[in-house]
Amino acid sequence: MPANVYECMFLLDTNKVAGDVSAATKQLHGILERNHAEVLASRPWDERRLAYPVKGHKKGLYYLTYFRSEGGNLVNIERDYALNETILRALILHVDPKLVEAMLTMARDEHAVALQTVTEPPPEEDGEGDRGDRGDRGDRGSGPRRGGGGRRGPEGRDEGGGRG
Repeated sequence: MPANVYECMFLLDTNKVAGDVSAATKQLHGILERNHAEVLASRPWDERRLAYPVKGHKKGLYYLTYFRSEGGNLVNIERDYALNETILRALILHVDPKLVEAMLTMARDEHAVALQTVTEPPPEEDGEGDRGDRGDRGDRGSGPRRGGGGRRGPEGRDEGGGRG
């Protein structure tokens, strides 16, 4: 069976890692090597607050790893990850052979733009009228409208083509 390249994103317990990322890296690499996988690239991704609690944790460290292994070894790798208390979650994806070199180049570059998250707000426009100020427009836009927003005719029905 030929060896494939896989990408694995880990979610690690920040309390267990506690600033010692190199020890967590050794644990992750140890599991992979014990299961006959070759680590190609590995690095911390980002530490952040989680959208929802995972196993009671509100924060986690995302850690990215690329490795080469035979597909049959994945079952044992996933089992070992499930038994490790430092790992809250792990997702393993097969990397298309056409993309392997590009993905590894990006993963090895610590300053790669594609791996960084954008935290800057979008630039504001200079136009004064584009800010959404509605004070000079009367009651237009002062609240949600129902229906099509058309005018009322003499019989009290909408003439704007909307639903009433």
